[in-house]
Amino acid sequence: MKNEEVMETLKKNLIVSCQALEDEPLHSSFIMGRMALAAKEGGASGIRANTAEDITEIKKIVDLPVIGIIKKEYPDSNVYITPTMDEIDALVQSGAEIIALDATLRMRPKETELNDFFKKVKEKYPKQMFMADIATTEEAENAEKLGFDFVGTTLHGYTENTKDQNIADDDFKFLKDVMASVSVPVIAEGKIDTPEKAKRVLELGVFCVVVGGAITRPQLITKTFSDKIKEV
Repeated sequence: MKNEEVMETLKKNLIVSCQALEDEPLHSSFIMGRMALAAKEGGASGIRANTAEDITEIKKIVDLPVIGIIKKEYPDSNVYITPTMDEIDALVQSGAEIIALDATLRMRPKETELNDFFKKVKEKYPKQMFMADIATTEEAENAEKLGFDFVGTTLHGYTENTKDQNIADDDFKFLKDVMASVSVPVIAEGKIDTPEKAKRVLELGVFCVVVGGAITRPQLITKTFSDKIKEV
């Protein structure tokens, strides 16, 4: 799928994050492929997926654009979403239309700074589209300067300097601030756990919206019910 087609397909639509880590019950490329099919049948226009193996399987099942990531922990860095060139290489080979990576200002593995790292990435893969997973408006502005195609609010509330913050606070004030600070398409992602929130961010003008755990993590969904029942 050409970049222009990807943009048109995702614009003002829903992306479903189909991920299951090794310690989760649904961890399986086969299951993630079926999950992606269920998402498509439910109306999703794109998929966000973790690992080259899952992406390869998903692409056998659905013809939707994929935002690809690889979550990998390194002992010398807190960055774990597509942290090094090894993960970039694998995602390019998987055929992911968009590659997302941690674009916070935190130091990457081997004391590598984002700006130096992404310059090398763009030199190696000039035609590949990239999404910046950010936590602050400063990081969003930096990502735009570096040449990212999209900015996503994925890490807001998950980094040390944004801990305990929620994207939905004060009618999505952070999201509004990000959209006001950059001109590249903004993807709303992170803690968007109801249809009403997804609708609201699109009303505010985001390019598209990613929903994950509220759709694709049944153990977490079940817990919300069981916790509420225990109050009886």
